Amino acid sequence: MAMYLTRFSYTPETWARMIDNPEDRREAARTYIESVGGKLHGFWYAFGEHDGWNLWEAPDNVSMAAVALAIGAGGALSSIETTVLLSVEDTMEALGMAKSISYRPPAA
Repeated sequence: MAMYLTRFSYTPETWARMIDNPEDRREAARTYIESVGGKLHGFWYAFGEHDGWNLWEAPDNVSMAAVALAIGAGGALSSIETTVLLSVEDTMEALGMAKSISYRPPAA
C-alpha cells in the first residue's frame, strides 16, 4: 500500500466550534481511511502554514483521493493538500528506470 502525507487547515468557524466543544479528531480520521481499506499512522497539529498533518496508508491513489474529497467537501477545512510518499525502494527503482528515458529540454 502507498503512504500519503496530508496537510490541512481548519476554517476559523471550525476552530471556534472546537474551542467550545474540544474533540480528538484522530478517531474520525481513522474511520475515514479504514473505510477504504487503509490505515492512519499519525495525526498531528502544528504551528505554521498548516494546522495539522496526517500520515496514512491507502490501497491506491483513488482510495486516498476519495477520502481527501470526502473530508474536503465537509466544509470544516480551509485547505487540504495530500502528497504521495515514495519509499526509498520505489525511488531507487525510479532512478534506475530514469536512465532509459531520453529527455530533451524544451527548444533544445
